[in-house]
Amino acid sequence: MGIDVGLGMEATRCGALLRELQQIWAEVGESEGEKNKVLSEIERECLEVYRRKVDDANRTRVQLHQSVATKEAEVASLIATLGEHKLYLKKDKSVVPLKEQLAAVVPVLESLKGKKEDRIKQFSDIQSQIEKIRSELSEYSDDDKKANTLIVDENDLSTRKLNNYQAQLRTLQKEKSDRLHKVLEYVNEVHRLCGVLGIDFVETVHGVHPSLHQNGLEQSTNISDRTLESLANTISNLKAERKTRIDKMRETMESLCKLWKLMDSSEGERRQFNKVMSVLISSEEEISSPGALSQETIEKMDAEVERLTKLKASRLKEIFMKRRSELEEICRTAHIEPDASTNPEQTNEMIDSGSMLCILLLLHSLRENLESGEMNASRSPR
Repeated sequence: MGIDVGLGMEATRCGALLRELQQIWAEVGESEGEKNKVLSEIERECLEVYRRKVDDANRTRVQLHQSVATKEAEVASLIATLGEHKLYLKKDKSVVPLKEQLAAVVPVLESLKGKKEDRIKQFSDIQSQIEKIRSELSEYSDDDKKANTLIVDENDLSTRKLNNYQAQLRTLQKEKSDRLHKVLEYVNEVHRLCGVLGIDFVETVHGVHPSLHQNGLEQSTNISDRTLESLANTISNLKAERKTRIDKMRETMESLCKLWKLMDSSEGERRQFNKVMSVLISSEEEISSPGALSQETIEKMDAEVERLTKLKASRLKEIFMKRRSELEEICRTAHIEPDASTNPEQTNEMIDSGSMLCILLLLHSLRENLESGEMNASRSPR
């Protein structure tokens, strides 16, 4: 209706101008041929103006069609990418002007673009977490991590795919938690064994992986298969070393006990090894005191064996001389002669030879002589 009114007003103004022109021509006395020529020019110019306006309007219509089609195609692509087909419902184009169609699709498109950016960030974050855990499990090098730069597939950002990634992440987080628990269990066992053996714990676990004793913010505990395997091997080696040391210490303690008994060692001399003896009567798994099986303890025991071995000859000579004196006193009381096999010359010669069997035979002989002498002394008249 507005267009019809506008055209009517335009026709009225054109008619008025035409009448004015005809009046001027009448006053001038213009010929009919000239009048027709001018009217033809006016009609042609009017048609040209209308044609330009029509062409301009048509170009605008085409551009609007293209804009609407392009944006709707973008919307369709984003909907397919995001996998959310209910986000945008098309209206019947036959009853909606192009400008209204464009005005309707633009905010939908902007909203979908924002949703896409948010979804890309979600995918990037979750893929980063997945790759980080995988690198911890697989022990990638730093160069490998740089080479495996994350690229989000923007062709499929659906919630279905996002849910799949989240399920992967939960699985990897569970595996990481289980492995971390196992690593900490192994590290605690290594710490306990190192303490018992008196071995440097930090140096031991550093040989497996530096992250096992570093607590820096950028240093996460390595939980790869290689680390778990190395820790298991370390524990096995430490237990083997524990058994070797226990066997060695028990053997050394047996030698000490023989020397103490042989040399009539005092309780004070034996007391310093009471703790070691209480440890050695325990089972392997029960031994937990720090330094109980340390190399220092073993060396201390070896040193004591060496010291007593060096003193053995002189100490035994003192013991035999004492026992010989006791025997001679008893024999004088019983009016008998002591056994010649226990005289100082012979006993000293046997002791100097270092033969433990000979020494034990001498002790046995002395003991028999003393017992025999005491019996004879008790029977002799006073």
